[in-house]
Amino acid sequence: MKNKAFETKAIRQQTDRSEHREHSVPIFATSSYVFEDAEHARALFAKEVHGNIYSRYSNPNNDEFVQKLCLLEGTEAGIATASGMAAMFISIASFLKSGDHIVASRSLFGSTHQILTQLLPRWGITHSYVDVEDPEGWEKAILGTTRMFFLETPSNPALDVLDIEHIVSVAHAHDIIVNVDNCFATPYLQNPAKYGADIVTHSATKFIDGQGRTLGGAVLGKQALIDEVMFMSRHTGPAMSPFNGWVLSKSLETLAVRMDRHCENALKLADFLSTHEQINFVRYPFHSSHPQKELAQKQMKQGGGLVTFEIKGGVESGRKFLDALQMLSLSSNLGDARTIATHPASTTHSKLTEEERKHVGITPGMVRISVGLEHINDIIEDIDQALEATH
Repeated sequence: MKNKAFETKAIRQQTDRSEHREHSVPIFATSSYVFEDAEHARALFAKEVHGNIYSRYSNPNNDEFVQKLCLLEGTEAGIATASGMAAMFISIASFLKSGDHIVASRSLFGSTHQILTQLLPRWGITHSYVDVEDPEGWEKAILGTTRMFFLETPSNPALDVLDIEHIVSVAHAHDIIVNVDNCFATPYLQNPAKYGADIVTHSATKFIDGQGRTLGGAVLGKQALIDEVMFMSRHTGPAMSPFNGWVLSKSLETLAVRMDRHCENALKLADFLSTHEQINFVRYPFHSSHPQKELAQKQMKQGGGLVTFEIKGGVESGRKFLDALQMLSLSSNLGDARTIATHPASTTHSKLTEEERKHVGITPGMVRISVGLEHINDIIEDIDQALEATH
């Protein structure tokens, strides 16, 4: 069975059993590990033999989680981090130094935007943004100091879809690293490494966990690049806890089943919203109205679990809509079993200026729905009655 399916890989890849013959991998709640003797300790630190030294470096639970992700994403190596933003930051900071330049897609998660605009400039690292409508902009933005392209696709929250293969071809012609945030798609729906991406990052807090229980992130890619990330992580300490590694590894076992339902529900919701009189526009990668639908279908297995739309009446109507919801949760999180409604302009992207939000397609009345696993009829019923309250 050389070519196992995604679902089988996610379930059957696990840490070797101990002498206790456990079926479910136990939690290795330890900060450190003992050495057989002085020579064993020396050999471990010299990397002449493989093994655990300290849980800030590695832990069996985190290793199992990463090994599964690498198998599912098609990458050589990876590292787990304490949160998604730890993964985003370390995947950038591991490769850039003062004087370097990074090119990024303009439509990014708010905290990633803050890294580029507020944190990296403290160390003399500059950036340029490229609009999703300008595929030639990636080539035009390259400087002699450009070291990395960073993009998320689909983007948060506008659900823009970027052509990974095209961006990779531009970058590699100039020896530039391509770093793709694959959080929204998950490894079940999209594999950026298949299109040549060098680094793939995840906020495992979202769909990978799937139930809003824990924080976690991951950086995956080619071994030589991950070695750089491991060095940075080892000496700065954004390590995932063993418990979280155990939770997230178990979560991967049900990722395919959950994402099938998320995507099915999301497409049905997009269909409903597209004909509603209170809605100006709907964005969903696999919906017929999405401007990059063909590209989304080329890169992704399904359209994902997020739907965004704009309510007529702007901010005031958006506020009325959120306040009228009876079942849906109001939260800034996403990827939960429970459907969540978010107003990006006042929460996840509130630190952007109004002009910056406009540039990435975030309008005052935009609402992001992380479509959960409830019955779709109940999700639609709650959204419908809340929309009626915006009249």
